Amino acid sequence: MLKRFSALAGLGSLAMVLGAWVFQYGFGMAPCAMCFWQRYPHWAAFGIAVLIVVLPGLHAGHRVLAWLGALAAATTAGLGVFHTGVERKWWPGPSSCTGSGLGELDGGALISPTGAAPVMCDQSAGEFLMLSMPSWNAIFSLILVAIWIRAATRRA
Repeated sequence: MLKRFSALAGLGSLAMVLGAWVFQYGFGMAPCAMCFWQRYPHWAAFGIAVLIVVLPGLHAGHRVLAWLGALAAATTAGLGVFHTGVERKWWPGPSSCTGSGLGELDGGALISPTGAAPVMCDQSAGEFLMLSMPSWNAIFSLILVAIWIRAATRRA
């Protein structure tokens, strides 16, 4: 059961990253810095799931890894909530990628090497059912947290 739930949670994180790539490359929705931050814990969770599934035995070690997977999923959920708050102007975001940081940049800094305009973290790329992508990341990541916890508390 531990390996099954871990595999499910890890595949869920992989699906989240692949989904982000579909929006990025398939629909041209360029990610901001905080969008990338939310992907890193998903990669960690996927890697943890691979270790749990591939490594033989080590039941106690698998439980520890499952709790680390839950932590990774909780981290990306927290980042998603924080990013949502930045988009909705509930609290300030990092000055490096929000409108508040533009005053510190000169005109040359606004042009990326590709010539594209920078993607601001406080601007939503779009919403579905009144929720932006960081909000959906938070919701789905909390579900993954629950799956990881189930994995950590089940038998091998």
